[in-house]
Parts: sequence; structure tokens; C-alpha cells
Amino acid sequence: MTAPRSRPLLWLGALALLAVLLSLGLGRFSLPPATVLRILLAPLLPIEPDWPRTAEIALLQVRLPRIGVALLVGASLAIGGATYQGVFRNPLVSPFVLGVSAGAGFGAALAILLDGGALAIQASAFGFAVLATLATTALGRACRGNRTLVLVLSGIIVASVFTALLGLLKYSADPENKLPVIEYWLLGSLSGVRAPVFWGLLALNAPLLALLLALRWRLNLLAMGDEAARALGVRLGLERALQLGLATALASSAVAVCGLVGWVGLVVPHLGRLLVGADHDRLLPATLLIGGSFLLLADTLARSLSAAEIPLGIVTSLLGAPVFAALLLRGEKSWT
Repeated sequence: MTAPRSRPLLWLGALALLAVLLSLGLGRFSLPPATVLRILLAPLLPIEPDWPRTAEIALLQVRLPRIGVALLVGASLAIGGATYQGVFRNPLVSPFVLGVSAGAGFGAALAILLDGGALAIQASAFGFAVLATLATTALGRACRGNRTLVLVLSGIIVASVFTALLGLLKYSADPENKLPVIEYWLLGSLSGVRAPVFWGLLALNAPLLALLLALRWRLNLLAMGDEAARALGVRLGLERALQLGLATALASSAVAVCGLVGWVGLVVPHLGRLLVGADHDRLLPATLLIGGSFLLLADTLARSLSAAEIPLGIVTSLLGAPVFAALLLRGEKSWT
């Protein structure tokens, strides 16, 4: 018999699988669920093709890799947000608190301005996101005071610098060609995702996700407070650096692939706590499943609601802000 504490995770896994099956058939080129299943099972079973070749191409070469990337990006941002909130013991922080988004935005804009291709844009976004994190960490170590507060304030400073540099690039960009591309990337999109992007992101993020999940119980030690954690033998500086490093690497790689997508790392951990509680042993797997499903839903809406695809960052904001407002009102006493 399934333990009661694991049932929410099983339900979340089933909902994520259902979201994948529905997303495979939805879009401007819709496919019935039966056709989707037949195309997916055709390589394994002796099924006679009765569907057009365009349907198979759309499903296997375009839609399936895009759904895989949406799941990975959503899971990475969500579990990174839960890790940040656990390390800082603050429900209002997210992976972007160390300047990840600002650094990635500047890196992508710089690559676009220098006529870089898709791979160069992703590599530049990732590199500057990591650089922003390193700058934040170095500034935080150089300053005195509460380490957690100093690190957050350092992130604000670094993000402000990269935002100003991004504004300078946009000001100098060609308004006919380069500026629209920069603006569209900053709004977020998965429209150009294909199988190589999925396999590359999977190879990078799967080990990071597995390592964070394996270390999730240690976040419970940090949540007990510094004195209690030290009494249990926890090396606070090393532990925080490890957890934040893994979360930042996940967020950086996700942003490098899809652009600036907000609210996932902030809202999803709160939904996870609402469903499974604050124990990180269950919270991190729950946020992984919810985050993947949330971004998959947002991407499906982005490519289905209109003939011209809506930027993903707009959809996540329209979905995330009302959900966060509802959570804020529901937990009014806990926020004061």
C-alpha cells in the first residue's frame, strides 16, 4: 500500500504525464489523442501509419523536443527557487536574486549584437549568468555584516549593473534588425528548440537536478538556524555555497535556452509547500513536478492561443502573478 505522504507526489507525477500527453496534441496543428499515441507507439508496435507525414514530423521533431525542454526548464527554475528559499530562509527570493537573469540577458544581447548564432547566444547568456553570480559572491564576501542579507544586496547591485549595460546595448543596437531580436529573446520563447537543444540541456541539468535531490535533506538542517546547524556539525559556508552553486547553474542553463522567464522560481515552491508542507525531502520533488507542468502549460498556451506565438515570459507573468497574489492572501498571517 502506498504511504499517505507519497500520494501527493504520485498525483503530481500523474498530472505531469497527463499535461505532456495533452500538450503533444495541442497547437496550431492539432492532433487527436489517439493519433498522438499511435505515432508514439509506432516504432515499438506493428501499427500501420494512417496519419499524414507532416503530423509525424510536427510531433516527433518539433513538439516532443520542445515539451522536453519546457519540462526541464520549469523543473530547473522551480527546484532552484525552492533551494534558494531554503538556504536564505526567505520565501521571497528566487534564482534571479544573484543577478542570473540580468547577466544572462546582457550576455544574450551581446551575442546578438555581434551576429552570433543560436549556440553563441546560449553560450554567452550562460557565461555571463555565471559571471554575475561569481561577482555577487565575491562582493558578498568582501562586505561585512549578515552574510545572507549582504549576499542578497550584492545580487541587487550586480543585477543593476548588468541591467544598465543591457540598456546600453539596446540603445546602440540597430532598431530595424538587432533591437527586435534582443527584445524578443528577453521576453522568453521556446520556438526555436529542437532535439540537439533538448539533449544538451538534459546532459547538463539532469546530473545537477539529481544532485540537488540527493542533498535535499540538508536544506532541513539549514532551516533549523545557524546555531542548531553548527551544533549538528554542518559547515555553513560550504553547505550554502554548494546548494547555491547547484541552483544557480540550473537557473543559468535554463535562462540561456529560453530567455528571461519569471515567476516560476518564486511561485512554484509556495504551491509545493501548500501541497506537501515545508519538509524539503518532499518539497523539492514536488516543486520539480509542479515547475515542469507549470512551464509546459504556459508554453502550450503561448503557442496555441493565437496565430503569432506569444512570448513565454508574458504568459508566465499572467499566470504567476494571480497565483502568487492568491497565495499571499491565503497566507496573510504567515507573511506578517
